[in-house]
Amino acid sequence: MGTKHQSSSDSISDPKKRRRVGFSKTDAGIEANDCITIYIVSSAEDVDSPNSFCLEPIDLSQFFEDDGRIFGYQGLKITIWVNLISFHAYADISFESSSDGGRGITNVKSALQNIFAESLVDEKDAFLQTFSTESHYVRSVVSNAETLQHKVSNGCSTESNCLLKSEPSDVEVFRIAGTPVGHLYSRLVPLVLLLVDGSNPIDVLDPRWEIYLLVQERKDTQEDRLSRLLGFAAVYRFHRYPGSTRMRLGQILVMPPYQRKGYGRFLLEVLNRVAVSENVYDLTIEEPEDSLQYVRLCIDVERLLVFDPIQQSLESVVSHLKQENSLKKSYMCKYAPPLSAVEDVRKTLKINKKQFEQCWEILIYLGLAPINKYMEIYQAIVSHRVKAEVVGKDSEGAGKQVIDVPTEYDQQMSFVMFKSQNGESSSIETAANQSIVEEQLQKLVDKRMNQIKLIAEKVSAVHRQ
Repeated sequence: MGTKHQSSSDSISDPKKRRRVGFSKTDAGIEANDCITIYIVSSAEDVDSPNSFCLEPIDLSQFFEDDGRIFGYQGLKITIWVNLISFHAYADISFESSSDGGRGITNVKSALQNIFAESLVDEKDAFLQTFSTESHYVRSVVSNAETLQHKVSNGCSTESNCLLKSEPSDVEVFRIAGTPVGHLYSRLVPLVLLLVDGSNPIDVLDPRWEIYLLVQERKDTQEDRLSRLLGFAAVYRFHRYPGSTRMRLGQILVMPPYQRKGYGRFLLEVLNRVAVSENVYDLTIEEPEDSLQYVRLCIDVERLLVFDPIQQSLESVVSHLKQENSLKKSYMCKYAPPLSAVEDVRKTLKINKKQFEQCWEILIYLGLAPINKYMEIYQAIVSHRVKAEVVGKDSEGAGKQVIDVPTEYDQQMSFVMFKSQNGESSSIETAANQSIVEEQLQKLVDKRMNQIKLIAEKVSAVHRQ
């Protein structure tokens, strides 16, 4: 019996028997946020415990190249523990397999070292030992630090007139300046990068940086006292000609397990007291987040409510508003705080002008109670101020205009700014553009009004106590 052979032409003519050439699918990678979990722990027993404090959500994509993706792994899982006593970290990295799927294999350990640097411990046993060997780290740091007294004048005429809060009896604030700042801050940098949006490490070699530490004293099971860091603030000292200084808060962080317990507010209040007692020019905050600005406004409004030098000016403005029936824009400027009040507040309470103007709006709101009766004119004032801040003070006449101009490089982000002449509207500006501007401004006004209402309610509740 012979074997039947197919001709080459027969195999080609049959589509089912054609030889196919394919390409392996390129590795799409995995989002860093999807495979990395970070826990903050205060004892060796907390490691691997289901009750450990998990940091979430945190955007980890910024620490990995290629849009925050990790390539070359199947079943990748990374669990990181951060020791809240010594600030060392350990990463448990596990995966089913690894192979180059066309995008290489991400060096995960190198990426994590970019975050944790020298604080990243290689071995788990060595990490567990840090809870005992480094148990007195914070105490050693503050042993030679300056202790800040709690009962410092906050700028009120008499202490009895001030809204003194019940201060935590088990916490204390220490100030560190000079060389020790670098040693401590190097351990705190990973938490700053992870938890403070848009943060960059401070220049620890610059002697004008100061670190304020919020420390809690507790006893462990052996009746030995332990010092635990609850939070910290990094403050920069500027020289102001001719012979004064300005304090600027660059970073502030309360450790996640201790947030929403009043510690952040307490730390801000201590900074206010330092600014007053050391007679700096003013205290500012570098790009505060909404949550921080909310706390800051609550504190400052409470201080201003009992600050006698501005009360007459405030009462005059509120009285005039209650009698005002006109909403003419020419009247809006008269409701701003007088320059004498601005200067009094800066000199005594160390509140800068921009911050005081926001507080002034809230003080007027509180003075107009019941606010519903005067809401129309009050909202007109807020709207006028928001527009002046965004568009410019001359927006009613020859003002600045920003028009979107799509280009071949970016259809959404390109724009042109110009100044209209003699109050005439430019032909570039269209009704559609004007409508968009008005809509965006109204959103900002609504946001400001909501903020004012929340702060007014909070301050009123505290003030009644």
